[in-house]
Amino acid sequence: MMLYLEKKHDPRKNEKLIAEVTNRRLDMKQALLETDRLYEHNRYEPATEATIPHASQFPFFQKWKAAFWRFFLTVKSITAEIMLNTYVDDLGKPYPEWKPLLDEEYSHLMKVARKVNVEDFGAVGDGITDCTEAFEKAIGSGHALVQVPAGIFITKGIRLPSFTCLIGQGKNKTVIRLHDSSPKGTRLISNRNHWRGNRNILVQGMSLDWNVERLGNTEKTSTWGNHSSCLTYANVTFGWVLDVEGINPGLHCFDISSTIYNYSGDGYRARGGSRYIWLDQLNGYGFGDDGITTHHSDNILITNSHMCDPSGRAHKKGFSNSNGIEVDDGSKNVWLINNSTTRCFGGVEIKAHDSSSAACNVQIIGHLSVNDNRSYNFRHIGHHKASDPESKTAYNIKATNLVALAPIYSDLYKDSTPRCLVVSAYKNVAINYFTLIGDPEYDYTGNPVVAIQYRSRNVALNNVTVRHFKKAGMDIKVFGGDNRSDNVAISNVMVVDSAPQAIQIGSDILNASIENIRASSKNGKIGLKTEQPGIFVSNFQADGYRVPLSIAGEEMRTI
Repeated sequence: MMLYLEKKHDPRKNEKLIAEVTNRRLDMKQALLETDRLYEHNRYEPATEATIPHASQFPFFQKWKAAFWRFFLTVKSITAEIMLNTYVDDLGKPYPEWKPLLDEEYSHLMKVARKVNVEDFGAVGDGITDCTEAFEKAIGSGHALVQVPAGIFITKGIRLPSFTCLIGQGKNKTVIRLHDSSPKGTRLISNRNHWRGNRNILVQGMSLDWNVERLGNTEKTSTWGNHSSCLTYANVTFGWVLDVEGINPGLHCFDISSTIYNYSGDGYRARGGSRYIWLDQLNGYGFGDDGITTHHSDNILITNSHMCDPSGRAHKKGFSNSNGIEVDDGSKNVWLINNSTTRCFGGVEIKAHDSSSAACNVQIIGHLSVNDNRSYNFRHIGHHKASDPESKTAYNIKATNLVALAPIYSDLYKDSTPRCLVVSAYKNVAINYFTLIGDPEYDYTGNPVVAIQYRSRNVALNNVTVRHFKKAGMDIKVFGGDNRSDNVAISNVMVVDSAPQAIQIGSDILNASIENIRASSKNGKIGLKTEQPGIFVSNFQADGYRVPLSIAGEEMRTI
C-alpha cells in the first residue's frame, strides 16, 4: 500500500493509517511490554558520571569555544538514565508517566483571571493592518486567555508571558503572519523571557505564517540559534501547542529549546531547557531546517502531528539535514506517538552534533514515514569512526509500530542514499513491530534498506516485515570492520520478494543473533551471509534464494 500525504493531511488519522498499512491492530499495552522486555534483554548500563572531553579531541578553536560555553553559559553534566515508564489508558492510548502532572497544570492555566479578544484592542484580521501593538495590549503581563478570531493578523512577533493562552478558531481560519519588515531572525511566537524562563503557556487553534516570501531569493533563510522559527519555547516549564500549523519558517516550524543552543562538548547540556511540553495535532511544511525539533529539553510529548516538504533553505543547497521531527542535542525523555512525515531528509532523526550531548531516552510509538530519504535516522555525529571518541550520551531508544514506505533520493541532501533505518553510535536501541515497504521498480542502487553501523551497540530488531525492495542490495545489513556494530539481535523477521540478499552480518562482530527468520524470493541470491563463524543462527528459512545461507564462507540449506 503506497500513500501520498498532502501538506494539509489530518494527523488525527495516523493511528488508523498505520493499522491499515500494516494490516495489524496491536494490543498496545502488550506490544509495549514486549518492547520493554526486548530493550531490557539487550540493554547495557552506561557509566554514571560524564567526563570532560579530552582536549586532544578538539582543535584549538573548538577547545576555546567549548570552554566558553561551559564557563559563561552555566551548563551541567548529563548522563544516560533509566528510561521513564509509558502507560496505556483504557482506550489503548499510550502516555508518559509524567503526563498527569502536565494535565494538572493545564487545569490551573484554565483558571486565568482575564479573558479578552484581540479585536477589542484594535486588531484587524484583514491581512494588511499591523496588529503588533494590539496583541501586546491584549496579552499584557499575562494571566490572560487571549482569543483571536478568524482572519489574517499581521504582527512583528508575539511574546507570551507566563500563564497566557493564545487561542484562535483553528488552522486556516485564524492566521498570524509576520510583517514584511520583520528581520530574518524574528520568531513569530515565543515566550517572553528566555533567560529567566516562563511557565504555563498555551498556543492553540491557528496557522503561523512566517512569511518567508518577504526575504525574496535570499540564499539562507535563518540567522542563528533558535531564531527564525514559527514558534519557539525556550526555557518554558509546562507548555502546550495544540492544533497549530507552521508555514514556511526560515528555520523550524516548532522549536522546544533551551535559552541558547549549547556546544560545550559531549557530556554537557544547556541550562534553561524547557520541560513538560505537549505538542499535539500540528502540521508543518516549507521549513528551512526541521519541522519539529527539541534541544536540551526534558519530558516532551509529540503526538498526532504531520511534517512534510521542507525547503531546506537554512542550509547550503544540496546539504540540507531537514527532518520532519528531530530530537536533537541534549534532549531527554521525549515521546513521539502516532506522528507522520513525508518528503523530508529524515522522517524521525534522533541525534546530536559532535560538540554536544546526544538526545537520549526517546520512545517512538507509532510513526508513518512516507518517501522520506531516511525514514528513521539515529546518530551522534563525530562519534562514528574507530578514531572518533566514543559517545558518552547516545543511549536508550525504544520504538514500537514503525512504518517506512518507499524512502527515496532527495535534492535536500543530494548524496544521501535512501534508507528505512540507520543506527549509528547509539547503544540500547530496541525496535519492535517494524513494517518496511519499498517500490519494486525504484532503483536503490544496491544499497541496504536497514543499516546497523558505526559503533552502535545493543541493537534489537523484532517483529519486522520487509517487502518489495527489489533493487536494493540487502534488506538488513550489520556493518563490520573497524567501525563495526556489536551485540545485535534480529528476530521474528519476514522478508517477502525483496532485495537479492536478505540479511548480511559483517566481519569482526563478536556478538550477534539471528532467530526465527522467514525469507522468500522469486530470484534471490543469498538469504543470510555472515562474514565469520560464531554468529548464533536459529530457525532460519530462505526460499527462492540461490544460496539460502552462507556462514563464514560455508554454504548451507537451513539452520
